[in-house]
Amino acid sequence: MSQRETVLGKIRRGLASGKTAEARREAVAQRLGQHPANTVPARGHVDQKARLDLFAKMAEKVSATVERVASVSDLPETVAEYLRARNLPSDLRMGADRRLADLPWDKVPQLEVKHGPSDGRDHVGLSHAFGGAAETGTLFLLSGPDNPTTLNFLPDHHLVVVRASDIVGDYETLWNRLREHSGDGVLPRTVNLITGPSRSADIEQTLLLGAHGPRALHILIVEDA
Repeated sequence: MSQRETVLGKIRRGLASGKTAEARREAVAQRLGQHPANTVPARGHVDQKARLDLFAKMAEKVSATVERVASVSDLPETVAEYLRARNLPSDLRMGADRRLADLPWDKVPQLEVKHGPSDGRDHVGLSHAFGGAAETGTLFLLSGPDNPTTLNFLPDHHLVVVRASDIVGDYETLWNRLREHSGDGVLPRTVNLITGPSRSADIEQTLLLGAHGPRALHILIVEDA
């Protein structure tokens, strides 16, 4: 018997299992509605301090940089210092996220803040993450005008703000939070999971940062008031 016949035979047996089409539809709807979790690694199941330390460790392991910020009001000066330290132009682009727009940018009048999606000519993009998963140092970013997806891929330097309380242990917790935030069955068009800057080792197994996106990812963890 060929592999094709083996596969088709299994399908035929499954269809002849006695379940009606309606029963199969109900089983699928029940499975989708319950959102059962798969095996969740225990690595992220620690207290908040250890969780933040783990997130930073895992993010830095994949070439991201991480900075702790005591207050959201310190963000404009922290961003400006990042640009100065790397001899970058004093301008950045961000979306319409109110958490970023309401920051005291007047503290750094030399910094030009642009708004809207990137057209590929921006050196620095600034986004606000929905959350982070400590187990891998991964950021969850939601697409939309608040944080355009182009900022995740086109600027050379991607700066991402995330609140300390939005960093959780694992992916499953963040997906549950997203369902609560958006409503069950209503999700953003895209959820970008970002772990470190863009990289590729396609050519002679030599690691190259920035191959398909930002060559630098700088994460700003803001302590909660």
